[in-house]
Amino acid sequence: MANPPTGVIHEQAAATPRASAERVTLAPEPSFLLSAATLWWREVRTFYRQRSRVIGGLATPLVFWLLLGSGFGTSLRTSSAGENYLQFFYPGTVALVVLFTAIFANISIIEDRREGFLLSVLVAPASRWALVLGKIVGATSIGALQGLLFLPLAPLMGISVPIERIPLILAVLLVMSFGLTGLGFFFAWWLNSVQGFHSVMNIVLMPMWMLSGAVFPADGAASWVRWVMVVNPLTYGITAFRYYLAPAGMDVGGPSIVTCWAVTVAFAVLTLGASFYQANRSSPESLG
Repeated sequence: MANPPTGVIHEQAAATPRASAERVTLAPEPSFLLSAATLWWREVRTFYRQRSRVIGGLATPLVFWLLLGSGFGTSLRTSSAGENYLQFFYPGTVALVVLFTAIFANISIIEDRREGFLLSVLVAPASRWALVLGKIVGATSIGALQGLLFLPLAPLMGISVPIERIPLILAVLLVMSFGLTGLGFFFAWWLNSVQGFHSVMNIVLMPMWMLSGAVFPADGAASWVRWVMVVNPLTYGITAFRYYLAPAGMDVGGPSIVTCWAVTVAFAVLTLGASFYQANRSSPESLG
């Protein structure tokens, strides 16, 4: 058999490493949806395996609701408060459930960094969008589900929840939970300790909840408090929740339902963008 010309041998030798490199470069990346879904399921499974977080996310708002609601009783009466403070405080209690879930779920980001899990995810051939979405959607699902667990308590307080409004209530809880979780993700990504994260959340999320119309109505509050409530995006999520809990024709006060949806969705999109920016600007080495 005749040997190939020398020039052909050199061309084949030069082409071999190139073809090998192309095979490595063109290796298919994991599916975006598969990566995000895997992280979502990991968040849900991890959260519900830690019973202390489940109990803390549910029991603390319940205690707040019973103590404050029973303490004020019928002393607070506004157009949106109904017959007693327990009815008025109910939407704020559900929002508090979502808020605590956002706090507890985002603690896993700090723990994952400490254990090296975030580093392994970032060096893997998966999109950082998948990482951000998987973590946020996982905590969002937990928060909305735990908020729904409070709905059976509404009839006990004289609040009638029409069945046809439950999908709308779930939608409000999902969007509100998404925005709060995204905000928690943004802070948790660059904080190194759980204690520091709790401190920041106490400074940011708790005042955000208190000045949202969850604890007291804007009527009668100081002028600067009313202005804070106007620019607070959580105000609009809780107001939308009140719309769907209120009887037909009842004026709950505040902005229109269209404005509530627009602001709540915009807040969710903004926090998602901020979370991706925070995750994208960090190198894998900085998390090692």
